[in-house]
Amino acid sequence: MQLYNKLSAEERAQLIDEAGKDRLTISFYQYHNIGNPQVFRDHLFITWDPLEVLGRIYVAKEGINAQLSLPADRFHEFKAHLDSISFLKDIRLNVAIEQDNKSFLKLKVKVRDKIVADGLNDDLFDVTNKGVHLNAEEFNKLLADPNTICVDMRNHYESEIGHFDGALTPDVDTFRDSLDIIEADLKDHKEDKNLLMYCTGGIRCEKASAYYKYKGFKNVFQLEGGIIEYTRQVNEKGIENKFKGKNFVFDHRKSERISEDVVSNCHQCGESCDTHVNCANEACHLLFIQCDSCNKKMEECCSVECKEINALPYEEQKELRKGKSNSNKIFKKGRSEVLKFKK
Repeated sequence: MQLYNKLSAEERAQLIDEAGKDRLTISFYQYHNIGNPQVFRDHLFITWDPLEVLGRIYVAKEGINAQLSLPADRFHEFKAHLDSISFLKDIRLNVAIEQDNKSFLKLKVKVRDKIVADGLNDDLFDVTNKGVHLNAEEFNKLLADPNTICVDMRNHYESEIGHFDGALTPDVDTFRDSLDIIEADLKDHKEDKNLLMYCTGGIRCEKASAYYKYKGFKNVFQLEGGIIEYTRQVNEKGIENKFKGKNFVFDHRKSERISEDVVSNCHQCGESCDTHVNCANEACHLLFIQCDSCNKKMEECCSVECKEINALPYEEQKELRKGKSNSNKIFKKGRSEVLKFKK
């Protein structure tokens, strides 16, 4: 029985076009003790593959973290399956603000040590002793409180294109990097300030809030459902939107526009811009911000060197990559000496 994706992204994209169906992009997570992650993983793949589910799903002993898309007309079947799993019954599903039928082009269900790489030893603290969850209206109220310190729990390339008014945006590459830095920066305010956190969909704050309570922070709060759920509530209930710019997402869309504000700049010329691209040179693939003018001039590349390599015949490019590991720039998103206007 097939338990892995066999189609290329190009083949899947063609099938999506031929099907002509609208698809929904959805994310959800749940912390739960899963006895055998591999068996659970295989069960998900066997069930979801016929439903034409595509996406990136991580399963671990501590739970599940899913970002996926599926045909809109298969949603009720998909939801019925989730409800048949005790710890996923009636789970909140974060539906994308901006839909794209090709947000995901493969189904990848992977077993991991953790559903979010946090670098924490969970045996040291009670991971269920989480911060207070807030809806959009409650979040706005606490955000306006002068006794509140609001912290963005995302990475630098995420917060760079969008964040809440007045939030601290740590200049970090990974979630695990941010935990100790934030604690050190706020060590003098563990008892006298409200620590208010947010992330994309809420999953990073689930663990972080418990960790900071363990570290002695007395008043810990988190945005329920993250930026995605906040935006839904803002739009449905007419609540004032305090988020400026775009919300970075980890699929082919790269971002969703939450407000018309552009809070970042092109990394190559410095002009106001918040469009992320990946360098067209496959040996680089650096994620960076590039305006339309630079995109055309640089042919979707981050540097002259990459532009020259990308202009070579594909077989020559493959020869140049032979025996070389992926560039570290792939993993240091948005950080490169060639990006003159990276803040």
